[in-house]
Amino acid sequence: MKKAILLAAGEGTRMKSKSPKVLHKVLGTSMLGNVIKVLKKSDIEEIIVIVGHGKEMVIEELKKIDNNIKFKEQPMGDDIPYGTGFAVLQAIDEIEDDDKVIIVYGDTPLLRGTTLKEFMNSLDDYNASVLTAIIEENTGYGRIILNDDGFVDRIVEEKDADDQERQIKEINSGVYAFSGKSLRENLQYLDTNNSQGELYITDMVKLLNQKGERVSRYLVDDDREILGVNSRRQLLESERILRDRVNSGWLERGVTIIDIDSTIIGPDVEIGMDTVIYPGARILGDTVIGEDNIIEGDTSIVDSTIGNNCHIKSTYITESKVGNNVTIGPFAQLRPNTVIDDNAHIGNFVELKKSYLGKGSKAGHLAYIGDAEVGPSVNIGCGVITVNYDGKNKHKTKIGEGAFIGSNSNLVAPVEIGDKAFVAAGSTITKDVDEYDLAIERTKQANIKDWVKRKDK
Repeated sequence: MKKAILLAAGEGTRMKSKSPKVLHKVLGTSMLGNVIKVLKKSDIEEIIVIVGHGKEMVIEELKKIDNNIKFKEQPMGDDIPYGTGFAVLQAIDEIEDDDKVIIVYGDTPLLRGTTLKEFMNSLDDYNASVLTAIIEENTGYGRIILNDDGFVDRIVEEKDADDQERQIKEINSGVYAFSGKSLRENLQYLDTNNSQGELYITDMVKLLNQKGERVSRYLVDDDREILGVNSRRQLLESERILRDRVNSGWLERGVTIIDIDSTIIGPDVEIGMDTVIYPGARILGDTVIGEDNIIEGDTSIVDSTIGNNCHIKSTYITESKVGNNVTIGPFAQLRPNTVIDDNAHIGNFVELKKSYLGKGSKAGHLAYIGDAEVGPSVNIGCGVITVNYDGKNKHKTKIGEGAFIGSNSNLVAPVEIGDKAFVAAGSTITKDVDEYDLAIERTKQANIKDWVKRKDK
């Protein structure tokens, strides 16, 4: 079985944050979440996450992504050796001899699934492999020392390297692959004979060489893939790199992005051909957008589905579904569990929540539609409110096909408006309205002559 040990126990003090470092987000997903999604794309069958600092927050976050992840806690204390080797040791009981195991850090959000998949395949001929990169600015990285046959002889951490070793440009990415048998047999022999007094997983290379085993290396084409994040500045740089990678990919697949630097598209988003995205749009999560759409202004679309030929302007859409030929905005909001059917129109300052708006229906401006089922060809006037909350419970409003709801009307749920019914402007409706009926609920207008003059005196 292909398994991954994901190291996520560190605090990340340079982030200056109350949250664990690995939970900071890149393109709307935590760094740890990004790594897990990449691992799953590389055919990893089981993921074991090593947790420590902020473990409750880490576990809670990852359960949103995959309930099958296993967690192992790294002990803490003054007598703990720490180090990557010690962290991996916490997962050793989950490893079988015939497994293939990849070890990855949780703060490397730029890794690609194709890279990790090919890297794991390098274990077909060897018991161990190291993912490496050529980097000119190599400060802070462990150096790869090769033997005469071109295999990895050892990895030297910068603090333990001599002047000659520090000149080496091929560096350790921190990603390793081992056969389960090799990992189980050798991990116990790591020692703390180094400047940090820690158990280094890198020393596995030295142990294997001492046994006469060859350790292969897989050199990445793009050295940016292996960049780790230890500070807010590096987090920003990772965001820029991943954003450029994702946006450039959509340009190649027929999507127009007016300004690649001010458009944020998550790595799990799908977009159809000939959709045009204007500056300021943020499209994140498990969102699917069809063809021939126009998305402009301050628009946020998260975990939602958009059909074809829609025009969305400065609108926030969350966990909702929009059909075909729909116009929305500007300044509208679709809250979770909203469904907009084909050919509908949502105008400015309209909010919908947990509602269905039927085909060809329209709410032009300044309306709230919550917990409602609106049939086809319904007109929702300006200022209409479905009054869905009585202080304790939410109630549903149903509006039939072709109904007309006049401006500034309140529909106090639970209530049903029949097909072709007409609610007069300014009415507060508390009882059901049958089909074809006119409902009007207003007090009689009274004009009191000269009342203002008397008040002013």
